[in-house]
Amino acid sequence: MIIEGNIIKIAGPVIVADGMRGAQMLEMVRVGDEKLIGEIIELEGDTATIQVYEETAGIQPGEVVECTGGALSVELGPGIMSSIYDGIQRPLRIIREESGDFIARGIDVDSINKEKKWAFKPVAKVGDVLQAGDVLGEVQETTAVLHKIMVPPSVEGEVTEIAAEGEYTVLEDIAEVGGQKIQMLQKWPVKRSRPYVRKLDPDIPLVTGQRAQDTFFSVAKGGAAAIPGPFGSGKTVTQQQLAKWADADIVVYIGCGERGNEMTEVLTEFPFLDDPKTGNPLMDRTVLIANTSNMPVAAREACVYTGITIAEYYRDQGYDVALMADSTSRWAEAMREISGRLEEMPGEEGYPAYLASRLAQFYERAGRVETIGSEPHIASISVVGAVSPPGGDLSEPVTQNTLRICKVFWALDASLADKRHFPSIDWLQSYSLYVDSI
Repeated sequence: MIIEGNIIKIAGPVIVADGMRGAQMLEMVRVGDEKLIGEIIELEGDTATIQVYEETAGIQPGEVVECTGGALSVELGPGIMSSIYDGIQRPLRIIREESGDFIARGIDVDSINKEKKWAFKPVAKVGDVLQAGDVLGEVQETTAVLHKIMVPPSVEGEVTEIAAEGEYTVLEDIAEVGGQKIQMLQKWPVKRSRPYVRKLDPDIPLVTGQRAQDTFFSVAKGGAAAIPGPFGSGKTVTQQQLAKWADADIVVYIGCGERGNEMTEVLTEFPFLDDPKTGNPLMDRTVLIANTSNMPVAAREACVYTGITIAEYYRDQGYDVALMADSTSRWAEAMREISGRLEEMPGEEGYPAYLASRLAQFYERAGRVETIGSEPHIASISVVGAVSPPGGDLSEPVTQNTLRICKVFWALDASLADKRHFPSIDWLQSYSLYVDSI
């Protein structure tokens, strides 16, 4: 049964609808005549409060809100690598072809090409008894990434069917395990972390390729690092250098609320960079998520979850992933704006009281883990989050709450940047708590 309600109140990206009894928290909805994407963030009686991930100008009370029956999810499968997405995993290249240089409201495009055929090579065979996380087959996604098609986390049992070697779309059945048909495409809710067996101690260094970091303030594989610094001190450039040179198999770069010109530099430069490991384009093992400061504020809140979920998917395949989030301050500002419109009790400097727990939930999804499956891999996600404190004040809430969680602190100094000393790491304020273990 499709649940439909009606809009009764609009406050920027926050919309209240009635007639929503039976809807679920964090359920994805389509809002108004233009079918804008939204997510339920509060339920009271038969009214639902929805945050909309697109511009809400022109929407009127009385328009219909339609539930989709599922949480905000990302599509996972061959075709992710080399993509440039917005905050809710809509491919920007395809959107540009359909709507020009600006994203049309309500535009609905596939995150992964459903018509492209991929060369599938089976690894499992009929009669094998597989667990969640076991590999069914392989697809050469790019020159740098061998994509492993895995049994989804909720499925296990005997393989009763497996496709022969050949070309298939992501929606075609390629196996039957435990009575369930399996395709190459999976969906996963972005706010739920993917399962693993156990976390391991962070005792292997992540070589960043930057001598200042590797020598004095090193980070471990599966570790979390923060780069706070004032405007112009080189946070974005430092993260771009890490993306290019770090000892990781996969790079996920999230531009969260950054200025358009900075993000444009990343989007135009990355496709033409050579990978120092293979000599092929660096984009062959990179996913870019571009959510600039002029995009709707609610999508900024979603983009970090989209990025870390994609990172977890490749971690489960046995890859070491480096995730760059630039910047978590803009994410926190989005939380503050949504919280204000919900009339929640403000915490320090107007940030919501749950700022610390949301930051912790994000950074805790980093780690070096033993993956699920009968033959587990050791793989990792290393997270490097930039923090943009207003006026370079490192005592503000986002910086301080990030420092409670991250064990590496690369403090950037504007005076060093002014002297063209890059990376402008302040060696008196910076530190690493991983040094003894690695």
